[in-house]
Amino acid sequence: MLLKLQELELKPVHFHVDIPAGEIDYDQRLKQISALNAQGTAEMLNSLGEVRIHGSLAVTVEAACDRCLETAQLTVQKDFDLHYLPSEQLDEGGEKAIEEEASEVAYYDSSYFDLNDILREVVLLALPMQVVCSEACKGICPTCGQNRNVKDCRCETRAADDRWSKLKALRTELSPGH
Repeated sequence: MLLKLQELELKPVHFHVDIPAGEIDYDQRLKQISALNAQGTAEMLNSLGEVRIHGSLAVTVEAACDRCLETAQLTVQKDFDLHYLPSEQLDEGGEKAIEEEASEVAYYDSSYFDLNDILREVVLLALPMQVVCSEACKGICPTCGQNRNVKDCRCETRAADDRWSKLKALRTELSPGH
């Protein structure tokens, strides 16, 4: 769905969309498995071209678990409130203006907003830093590669500290009886 600036200059545009799975292209590690339901309003706030797009979305996605690499499902429900200014104002404001507003305002340079792109960004930013299939996930054994959720392996899990290996070798060389 395209939100045209000409329409926003006349009146706020309300949207309620159900975007089917596969229509929005996320990165390779993320797959949308339910329709993305979003509703909200886009409006021109002033004669300077400031645009506000706010609303909420809900979607279910799949990604590989960062611990065991099995498929993990995540439900994303997010409210969003985004502000956009014309890119000309970016040039006029200089570095100081960017620093003050960087986290709150984005800039646009076309005559429309692609709602799919905006919703894609909201979903990606709402994802957790680490995707896990469950909080109790045991992950993969670093020695044998066995998924520890399926079967416990008998590998020793003691981590070797390689920082001391040179001193250990020197100690062996200098030890009496050698």
